[in-house]
Amino acid sequence: MKIVFMGTPDFASEVLKELVSKGFDISGVFSQKDKPQGRGKTVQPTPVKKFCQEKNIKIFQYTSINKGEGFETLKALKPDIIITAAFGKILKQNVIDLPPMGCWNIHASILPKYRGAAPIQRAILNGEKETGISIFRIVEQLDAGPVALVKKVEIADNDNFSTVFEKLLKASKEAIVEFLENKDSYSLVEQEDNFSYAEKITEKDLLLDFNKNAFEVHNKIRAFDPYPGVRCQLGGQMVKVFSSSLTGIKTSSAPGTVCLTDKESFFVACSDEMIKIGAIQYPGKKIITAKDAINGRKVSIGEIFKKVREDVEND
Repeated sequence: MKIVFMGTPDFASEVLKELVSKGFDISGVFSQKDKPQGRGKTVQPTPVKKFCQEKNIKIFQYTSINKGEGFETLKALKPDIIITAAFGKILKQNVIDLPPMGCWNIHASILPKYRGAAPIQRAILNGEKETGISIFRIVEQLDAGPVALVKKVEIADNDNFSTVFEKLLKASKEAIVEFLENKDSYSLVEQEDNFSYAEKITEKDLLLDFNKNAFEVHNKIRAFDPYPGVRCQLGGQMVKVFSSSLTGIKTSSAPGTVCLTDKESFFVACSDEMIKIGAIQYPGKKIITAKDAINGRKVSIGEIFKKVREDVEND
């Protein structure tokens, strides 16, 4: 079974590593083009490309996979099956029809919920108690194809993006190996029409408002922890907060007020109760623990975290 793999970020790279480690025949890999990264905006290879270079796997980066040189290169590889994971490009019908065993995608949600670009963040933002991995046959409509395999994972109350990502990555590795080893044994299940869409994350999504209830505030913080972090203002500075947890402690203080501190964290009022914050980041600085911020007198009882105006430029 000759496999062509298509993917770009860390998630895809880790899935590809699993396939290679299990001895699958990877005849070629496609990834998006390298892009400038970091403050210096230096061009860096995609995580998938880095891995392919280390393992001497054929790696291709075309503007389009659906036409021109990209499609001709794909045809020449004569794949039996195409596997995609966070590739970031839509496959057209000519590509979908190419491999005799079909094109299949690994998607980080329980389809038909959270089709689209940001399923992990949107699931956490909405307070979901579970999410999962779906392996489905690709059709031209986005994430709409029939599903072969689903693996569910729990979203615990204090999970954040990083911990949910790791759970989903583990499930993805297990699922894709299981699928490829038993591909003909699965019955495809057509998706229901009542799907939800996980829209791409915008700057507006990263603005934190303590006027919301504690559950909403907690979900917002953990959906973007540890990266890129949610933004608010403290003492006229743009800061990011991380490592939140619910307390169940009611408060009559104004939302955003630092009500109390302990040795490891500070407690901030939301519209209904206090939320505990364990880390903070100041402009141009590294993330520090709440303990260090308190000991350094950077955060004090009575100070107020305020929402950043949506028209303010963010770093």
